Amino acid sequence: MLYKTEAELLYKAKEAEGKTFGEIDRTGRVENEKSKGHLGQIIEESFFGYEVNSKSEADFAELGIELKVTPLKLNKNKTISAKERLVLNIINYQKEVLTTFETSSFWTKNQKILLMFYQWIPEVHRSEYQVLKSHLLTFSEEDLQIIKNDWLFITSKIKAGKAHNLSEADTIYLGACTKGKNKDSLRTQPFSPIYAMQRAYSLKASFMSGVARQILSNKDMVSITNSQELQSKTLEEILHDRFLPYIGKPLTQIAYENGISINNSKSFVPNFISALLGIKGTKLDDIEEFSKANIQFKTIRLEPNGVPREHMSFKNMNFMEWVTEEWDVSWLKNHFEQTKFLFVIFEFRETERENKNRELFFIGIKLWNMPIQEIESQLMEFYQNLQLQLLFGVQINMISKGNTVVARNNLPSPGSNGLCHIRPKGRNGQDKTPLPDGQMIAKQAFWLDKDYVANIIN
Repeated sequence: MLYKTEAELLYKAKEAEGKTFGEIDRTGRVENEKSKGHLGQIIEESFFGYEVNSKSEADFAELGIELKVTPLKLNKNKTISAKERLVLNIINYQKEVLTTFETSSFWTKNQKILLMFYQWIPEVHRSEYQVLKSHLLTFSEEDLQIIKNDWLFITSKIKAGKAHNLSEADTIYLGACTKGKNKDSLRTQPFSPIYAMQRAYSLKASFMSGVARQILSNKDMVSITNSQELQSKTLEEILHDRFLPYIGKPLTQIAYENGISINNSKSFVPNFISALLGIKGTKLDDIEEFSKANIQFKTIRLEPNGVPREHMSFKNMNFMEWVTEEWDVSWLKNHFEQTKFLFVIFEFRETERENKNRELFFIGIKLWNMPIQEIESQLMEFYQNLQLQLLFGVQINMISKGNTVVARNNLPSPGSNGLCHIRPKGRNGQDKTPLPDGQMIAKQAFWLDKDYVANIIN
C-alpha cells in the first residue's frame, strides 16, 4: 500500500500501539527464534503489507521515510533506555567517499525514520513483546549538525586509508558499528590495501535512549550548545572553550567564584562540571549532549611529575560472567568501544612531602575514547588471558604483614601489560565475591594503569 502523506503513514503506525507481535504476525515469523531482525520483518509484512527488502532507498520511498522497529528496556531505577544501538545501512567504503553528506547513503536512506518502539522483557517470549509507541523521528538542527560532523569524521578516516581503524567511540551520535557474521566479514577500502571490518551507520544506544525518554517520558534535557555554534566547531572544541577561562586557576578560587562547595563526595565533580558549563545544578545525565553521546566523566589528579596520583577505576568485576562471555559480547569490549570519556584534569604543583596542604590546579579537559587498535590487541589479549587464568584457577596466598595477615593473588597487576589490571575495590577485605573455581576473593575492579592514563593526556 502506498501512503500519500506522513500523517497517513503515522496514523497507520499508531494502530500498532498496544498490540503484541503475536497479534500482528500473519506469517509465523514470530515463532522462528533464529530469524534475526524478524520483529521488524513482521511489521513490514504483516502490518504494513510490503515485502521484506534491502533497498538502498528508504522503506517508504515515496515519503523518504525509513522504518525501524527497536527495543527498549526498563531499568532497575524505573527509567527506560534503548536496549541496543539503532543499526542503519551498510557503509560502502568505495562509494561513500565520493558523496557529500546530502548525497550520502546515510542521508538518502535515513533523513526521516519511523520508529516503532517495543518493550523487551527478559524471560518473556517475543510474541508477547508489545509495541509501545510509533514516532516519526526528524533530527533537530543541533542533533543534525553533530551527526554531520560525525559523518565527516567517518568519511575522513576512510579517505585517510584508515577504515580498518574506525570505532564507534570515535564519534558523538552517529556511529560506525561492526556489521557481519564474524570478524571475517571484511570489505575493501579505496585508499589502503588493508581489508576493513564491514560496518554500518548506527545511531548510538545512548542517543536512542535520549530520544525514547523525550518521547515516552517527556523528559526535558539541557543543551550546552546550539546549531549555529556547531556549524563552525566540534562538540569537543566547544567544551574546551567553555572550560578555557578556568585553566590554570586553583580549585579553591574556581569553587569560590562559582559558589561550589569543595568536598570528597561523588557529587562534587558533576557539580563542578555543570557549574563551569553555566548550568549549575544540572545533573550530567540531563545534559543532552552528554546523555545522547554516552559521555562519562573521570577525574584525574596529576602529581608534579605528570603522572596521575591513582590508577583509574571502573566497575567491580563479575568473574562468573567474565569466564563465560565471548570477547565480542563482553562488557569490557562494548564499554570501551561505545563510550567517550570526559577527563577533568587537575594537577598538584608541589609534592605531598613539600606541602601537606598543597593546592589543586585545574589544567583542562580531554574528550577521549580508546583507539580500536588497542581494544582489538592489548585489551582483547588481557581479556582472553584472564579468562584462561580464571578457568585454571586463581592463586590466593595468605601473607603475614606485621601483625596482620593479608591475601595476595596472581591476577594481572599494574604494569603487567602497559594498559590495565585487576585490583581490589571493596569496602574492606571481607567484602568478597566468588571465583569460578569456588574460592572467595575480595571484590575486584577493572583499572587502567596510571602510566597509561598519563600518556593519554600528556
